[in-house]
Amino acid sequence: MKQIIVAVTGASGAAYGLRLIQRLAAMGVKQHLLFSDAARVVLKQELGLSLPEKREEVAPAIASHLQISDELLNHYHQSDWFSPAASGSAGIRHMVVIPCSMGSLARIAGGVSDNLLERAADVMLKERGRLILVPRETPLSSIHLEHMLKLSRMGVDMIPAMPGFYHRPESVDDLINFVVDRVMDHLNIDDGEARRWGE
Repeated sequence: MKQIIVAVTGASGAAYGLRLIQRLAAMGVKQHLLFSDAARVVLKQELGLSLPEKREEVAPAIASHLQISDELLNHYHQSDWFSPAASGSAGIRHMVVIPCSMGSLARIAGGVSDNLLERAADVMLKERGRLILVPRETPLSSIHLEHMLKLSRMGVDMIPAMPGFYHRPESVDDLINFVVDRVMDHLNIDDGEARRWGE
């Protein structure tokens, strides 16, 4: 069974992360969920979702909000160093940080591992796994761009939250799905939802 770490940081765009979790769950993908402290604030501000403090209550809360089963969802606090996400020996080889704040991106680029999210990203890099970052910031400074270039050269997939308009979106959901479609493509998971060029 495919396993994916889905991490959500405090960048604006929490809906991108939740939509990815929802679509991966529909495909039967086991997910290891990581939420930064700032992500909890943004989830409440942008989506009205307050995550419980108890670790075992977070996955059911996410599942209830998204109207999915929590059977394949596991949540870990940022200080849970016994999480499978903390070690390459767990065999997890896919991670998505969606949305990815510039602070998280900088710490990942610098090899900082002060919390579980950063450690999991570091594990992906050292194990040559697939690390996908979905940065969400504007405008971008030279520092941001240099960090992105550094990570891209290390093989990290950079998929900025920059939705296209050629598919003539009619709702915010269409814009969210556009970005998540690209992430799903890079995970090699086709759930039949993506609207393709030329269709």
